[in-house]
Amino acid sequence: MDKVLAGYGLKEVQCSLKPFGSGLINHTWVLCNGAEQFIVQKVNRNVFREPEAIAWNLAFIDAYLEKQDEGYFFVSPVKTASGETMLHIEGDGYYRMFPFVKGSHSIDVVEDPQQAYEAAKQFGMFTRKLSGIDVDALKITLPSFHDLSLRYEQFLEALGSGNPLRLAAATSLIEALKGHSYIVDRFREIQRNPEFKQRVTHHDTKISNVLFDAHNKGLCVIDLDTVMPGYFISDVGDMMRTYLCPVSEEEKDFSKIVVREDYYNAIVKGYLEEMQDELTQAEKAHFFYSGLFMIYMQALRFLTDHLNDDRYYGARYEGHNFVRAQNQLTLLERLLEKREVLEK
Repeated sequence: MDKVLAGYGLKEVQCSLKPFGSGLINHTWVLCNGAEQFIVQKVNRNVFREPEAIAWNLAFIDAYLEKQDEGYFFVSPVKTASGETMLHIEGDGYYRMFPFVKGSHSIDVVEDPQQAYEAAKQFGMFTRKLSGIDVDALKITLPSFHDLSLRYEQFLEALGSGNPLRLAAATSLIEALKGHSYIVDRFREIQRNPEFKQRVTHHDTKISNVLFDAHNKGLCVIDLDTVMPGYFISDVGDMMRTYLCPVSEEEKDFSKIVVREDYYNAIVKGYLEEMQDELTQAEKAHFFYSGLFMIYMQALRFLTDHLNDDRYYGARYEGHNFVRAQNQLTLLERLLEKREVLEK
């Protein structure tokens, strides 16, 4: 890390580094330089092919907020010794540094509805605060990331070219997912509907991407690599996918998969406290659909990867992505069972 520290004008002898956090994409460390603390990350080039696009987006958003809303708490990247917001080391990769927010902490698993409310409020506030920005000026950091039409096409392609043995064993799961293809049809309608606006969207709204204070009040959103133009259903849907159920996509005992109504209500309350006046009536009518959209897309992606011999997600055991796909299909079905009461 000597070149990284030198790039930020720091001396290795004065600093200490240790791994930090539970993120799976980028490598993250906490850096101590005397009394100061920073977060250092190495960008995963296998996922983010154009790190400069991430740096450009953050700088663009930072400049907008500084001009329009100085009071909004936005964690800006630390500039390098040469004034850049990202450090490129030839032959090694891209790094960035952020100040460590004193008194803050993150949560890996949502533990109560109040945390879900605080997180939803923070993600809604982030989009609302940036409602006046030129969304078309943002760079695309992950092309087609939440394009459900593309994910369904990739699923259909895997049915024709995937592992024959896995295809035969997955027949019932394949048919079940095909039976929910109306979710794709609705997404295509959304894409054609001018009432659905492209906004500054986080695209990765798990609870660990919110910083909380000592009283578990939300401070700000973090991990902005996937911030791009998008539909609100991406952010709301990902919260539903990861907050509503007490167990994760890794759970093999599907009897533990339930949808908690109080967590759903917390997401609705928190997000709409910020976005009530921003969303159109057509968008509000699709709040519940957001959960179907994201859960179904993840089920498709897991099964597609299973049929393609785990090329994208990898697998820690045989059939790992098959289990994940079944898990997400079960969550989708549990959500649909509560549609009437939740939509009220």
